[in-house]
Amino acid sequence: MRTYPFSMALQMTLLTPLILPPACLRAADRNQSGEQAIVQLEKRAERANPRDQCLRYTELVSAMTDLAGKQMLDGDTEHASAMFKKIEHYAELIHTGLANDPRRVKDAQMIMHRTAYRLDEYLHQASGEDKATLQAALNELNQVQDELLTQVFKH
Repeated sequence: MRTYPFSMALQMTLLTPLILPPACLRAADRNQSGEQAIVQLEKRAERANPRDQCLRYTELVSAMTDLAGKQMLDGDTEHASAMFKKIEHYAELIHTGLANDPRRVKDAQMIMHRTAYRLDEYLHQASGEDKATLQAALNELNQVQDELLTQVFKH
């Protein structure tokens, strides 16, 4: 029986393009579906009544943190950095429009606590260039978390 040493290499060369694109597409699909979920959460938060807006924006910031963290870990630092800047913006909106419903503020504070914790984990894994952006977002989230906690104790 005759063997051809290049046949396996040739087969792998020919089959690799057929194998890799689906994996790449799955990652792209996850990011795209994540971005679509973010858009839906943005719309939901913008349309929410003032009593619910604090919670809705907190949910949005939490989802954005997850997506940006995944993007960063996948090496898509450009999109992740843009998302972290948006997180800062929405954290400021939470800041300025804290709701007066104690139950919703408590829920928002709990979500914000988990979100700030996850962002801190991402900060430790980030490259040097991304750390400043993440640190700014984390500082904003920590400040919002403190304010939410203050509101919880007031009620």
